[in-house]
Formats: sequence, C-alpha cells, structure tokens
Amino acid sequence: MLEILLNFEEASARLSPTVLVGPGLTAVLIGLFVWLGGLGLRKLLVAVTGAVSGGVCGYLVVGHNIIAAIGLAAVAAVIAVILERLFIAILAGALAAVLGFVVLATLYNDKDNAAIPTSQNEISAQGQTLDVGQSIELAKAYIVDTSGRIKQICREIPGHYWGILIILVMFFALTGFALGRLTLAFCCAALGATLIFAGMILLLLYKGSAPISKIYNKPSFYGIFLGAMIVFGTIEQLFICRSTKKQSIRKKQADDQRRRPKRNWRST
Repeated sequence: MLEILLNFEEASARLSPTVLVGPGLTAVLIGLFVWLGGLGLRKLLVAVTGAVSGGVCGYLVVGHNIIAAIGLAAVAAVIAVILERLFIAILAGALAAVLGFVVLATLYNDKDNAAIPTSQNEISAQGQTLDVGQSIELAKAYIVDTSGRIKQICREIPGHYWGILIILVMFFALTGFALGRLTLAFCCAALGATLIFAGMILLLLYKGSAPISKIYNKPSFYGIFLGAMIVFGTIEQLFICRSTKKQSIRKKQADDQRRRPKRNWRST
C-alpha cells in the first residue's frame, strides 16, 4: 500500500493544480473548523459525519455505486441525528477500527510491491501535465488500487490481529456511549487533525515537496505531532465549546431574574 502512495506522489507532478489545490484547501479549512470547534455544533457535525460515513461505506462496500452512496448517506445522517449517543459510540468504534488497522497493518510489515495500473503507467510515461479530467481519472485509479490493496491486507493478516482490533473497537464504543461529550470532542479533534494532515499533503504535493516520503522516513515524529494535535484539540473543545443547550438555559434563567420585579418595603 505504501508503494501505491509513493507512486501517487511521483505521479502528482503531472496532475492538474486544480485537483490538488482545491481539495487540499477545502480539507484544511474544514479540518480547522472540526479540530477546534466541532463540538460547538455537535448536531450539525453529527449529521454531516453520518452522511459522509454512510456515503463512503456505500461507495466502497456496495461497489462504487453513486446512487447507493447517496441513499446510505441520507439514511445515515437521519439515524445519526435521532440516535446521537449511539452514533457517537459507533463513530468512536469506527475511528478505533481505522487507527487500529493502520497500526496492525504496519506491525504486520506491509511491504507490498503493488504495480501501478496500466492506464497509470501509460499516463506517467507521457511526462506531460494532465488536464482536470485526466487528473481525476488518475486519482480515481489510485483510490481503487488502494482500496483493493486494503482488502488484500484484510485477508492476509493473522486472526489474532482481528481479535485485538475487535477488543479495541468494543472498548472505544462503550467509552463513547458512556462519555459522549468527551468522546465526541476526541473524535472531532482526530477527524479535524486528519483532514488538516491530508489537506497539507495535497498542497505540498502541488509544491513538489514529497510529503509522503518525508512521513515515511520519520513516522514517529509525524505520529507524535498528530497525537499532540488531537490532544490539544480535545482539551480545547472541552473548555471552549460549552454546551449550547446549557448556555441557553442559563441565559433564560438570568433573563427571568432581571425581569422579576424587585420587592421593597412599600410593597410589603
């Protein structure tokens, strides 16, 4: 899988700037909002996260079907809003599953030699800058190739790895159900930091800075930096993003006290 990402890094020099800069800036801006303030608009964030999660699952699991992805996105958004606490638990479990899978796949020593699809080889050999349409097709080819490699890793890793992953998912899911606000703050910080990282990678690919190679050469440094961002985002949201419902109740109580007529000695 790493070989696929490194190949994409090499091919990114020929991609249209629109394909890298546009999604990169969008990811960074959305990531900053979710990282530092996602907990403040939890209803909206839960709905959007549910829609995105349902859409991605529909696209990858059902078989790259756009209609199924849109349908699952709408259903997931409604369920997420209605069953917020349950969705937070599911979100925490899913986040643990993704992070755990990445770590376990790395420990499994995933040294693949995945070949670039034929269409990618042909495009790379041309050595010319691609237009927007060709760039999108090339990026889609790498996404499909990466998803195929992930499925292959799932079939190859030992069974006890799955046991560890299941225990990790159950722990995070139960924690998310019991400590909803803390877990949602952590999920917001983790998702936001990941979006910022992804967006910066796309922008640095446009600048030709080879960010994927640098992350591969210093994984501990970037891992610690990402972890520090998640911890900071979690603490910041817990202290800054107070519950909107509680704030409205306190404001209403204060207004009632101000409107209440003051009693004096003449009224007694």
